[in-house]
Amino acid sequence: MIISLLVMLAAAILIYLSCELFVNGIEWVGKAFNISESAVGSVLAAFGTALPESIVTLIAVVFGKNSNQKDIGIGSALGGPLVLSTIAYAAVGISILIFSGKRKAGNSVNTNSSKLSRDQAWFMCIFVFKIGLGLVAFALKPWLGFLFLLTYVVYFYKEMSADSKGIVSKLEPLRFSAKSANPKKSLILLQTILSLMLIFIGSQMFVNNLGTLSISLGMAPHMVSLLLSPVATELPETLNAIIWVRQGKENLALSNISGSMMIQATVPSALGIIFTPWLLDKSLILSAIITFIAIFSLWITLRKKHLSAKRLSLNATLYVVFIIGIILIK
Repeated sequence: MIISLLVMLAAAILIYLSCELFVNGIEWVGKAFNISESAVGSVLAAFGTALPESIVTLIAVVFGKNSNQKDIGIGSALGGPLVLSTIAYAAVGISILIFSGKRKAGNSVNTNSSKLSRDQAWFMCIFVFKIGLGLVAFALKPWLGFLFLLTYVVYFYKEMSADSKGIVSKLEPLRFSAKSANPKKSLILLQTILSLMLIFIGSQMFVNNLGTLSISLGMAPHMVSLLLSPVATELPETLNAIIWVRQGKENLALSNISGSMMIQATVPSALGIIFTPWLLDKSLILSAIITFIAIFSLWITLRKKHLSAKRLSLNATLYVVFIIGIILIK
């Protein structure tokens, strides 16, 4: 158990350092290819950081040899949005409060509330539909999984084709070319791809040792996939958020989380619907309810233009409610 804890600590450090490289690289990708700041966060950064969770789901539902392994995939597909909507959004708010003294904007939240509100509305519509599918059984259900993939393609196209300026925030020098004011695209891409590889390696180290630790603690695989594994695989989004907030770029942090939620609502869910019966038990339904409450309350706040760091921080309490609920229904 001690060895697993030490490896997990080393993996967390590796992920954090890799995220420092990644956020720096992905911003330069946006500038080099004239991609809007919003799309950098919601598409490029989100796609990269959502890979670990998607791969966990893919391996579990496609190559799982028994129902327990497939349950891990379903738990991951629902656990990801739960962690993002509670812990990740809360991390943005808490980080703003912690770094407020060093930030030009203090503890105010600088973001496009209208766009973020639309993203939450998109997510809620997709999320309600996929949860509804998990409550009934019928022969054509697997085919509806492809509809979720198509939905993400539409979202991807919409974000990438949006008429908006490129990166407008001040960029720090590229880590791989610190003395250059206009680094080569090859170095930008090299740093970004390498950082993604290191994030993936660190995430897999963390998740694998988390599984070993859970066996030592006597936890069921299904509970690990729902409670612990998503926290680990969503670590890149959470750490990215902290880094960007520290730099005064909470718009990128919030876009990254929002974009990752769109991926989690579609791609892993599509895999689960296509390759498993996709029937939800009480714990999964509870996770869905908590996720919906978190996003619905955030959507209402955004619509009323009342978003604040304290309001974002409160989302963490919903994850505590989820843990208490899981204990009570088991």
